Amino acid sequence: MTPHDTSGPWYRYWAREDDHADVETSTTRPPVAHDDEESAVPEPVTAPIAEREGRYAAATVLAVANQKGGVGKTTTSVSLAASLAELGLRVLLVDFDPQGNASSGLGLRARPGQASVYDVLVDAVPVEQAVVPTSQPGLDLIRATIDLAGAEVELVSAFSREHKLRRALDAARDQYDAIIIDCPPSLGLLTVNAMTAADGVVVPIQCEYFALEGLGALRRNVDLIREQLNPNLEMTGFVLTMLDARTRLSQQVVDEVRSHFGDRVFKARIPRTVRLAEAPGFGQPITQFDPSSRGAMAYRRLAQEVVERLDRRANDQQRDTEQGAVA
Repeated sequence: MTPHDTSGPWYRYWAREDDHADVETSTTRPPVAHDDEESAVPEPVTAPIAEREGRYAAATVLAVANQKGGVGKTTTSVSLAASLAELGLRVLLVDFDPQGNASSGLGLRARPGQASVYDVLVDAVPVEQAVVPTSQPGLDLIRATIDLAGAEVELVSAFSREHKLRRALDAARDQYDAIIIDCPPSLGLLTVNAMTAADGVVVPIQCEYFALEGLGALRRNVDLIREQLNPNLEMTGFVLTMLDARTRLSQQVVDEVRSHFGDRVFKARIPRTVRLAEAPGFGQPITQFDPSSRGAMAYRRLAQEVVERLDRRANDQQRDTEQGAVA
């Protein structure tokens, strides 16, 4: 059964779970207008990266991380990156998970002989040799392969092994406004590399019973990396994913997460929908696969919030620079 087969139990399960019936069953992508969601889709910026004027002097690097699997981490990485590109930002998505789901979700799984993030990390291949454009204007990708699974072993004895990715991405910061790293579902050396390279961490949290399980370990890891490897690392925000608005449990999880993390929780909440589940099977981000779907709208709202936080960060840096010059 293919990932987008609509005849089997896989599809029927997701159709039951979907809370507002994005339940079109065609295996070809239909243009859908949904009555229950915002109908106005902002006109996306379609200029290629080379023709875009940079919004920021250098890219902000965001690591999308949660060591708990199945929380929508890769979906969030791909959808957020695509939504930021729609807004006119120059975006680089780094697939840093050996499973390579972000790469296949964009229809760009690496083939033998093509440079991947493994080559950048282990063999010091320049970033520009591993970058490929995607179908979303303004969004580039560095692909991952299963070879990346062996990188943690190969880098054990490497000098300054935690800084490998940071040094590689530093060369590309002035070419992008945002760099999104899709981390593996673990707290190993790959995730440490991602957080050492990052300015901020975005944490997807599934709206289910064990939502907060493991977050304590993740926060301790972030604190440890901030103390020893990357003093500028911030907790950018928490994204509530797979929300089923029909259930009381989802609302309880929302309330509990907000009580723990307050304003660090993004207002945008990502629903559990069939369309989000189908999009990777077609090699497209949800913003292209079904632009007017609830999932696409939710990730666009998330992107707007992220841009607001990036703008504040850029303004703070500009103010600090000006104050330093005066002093």
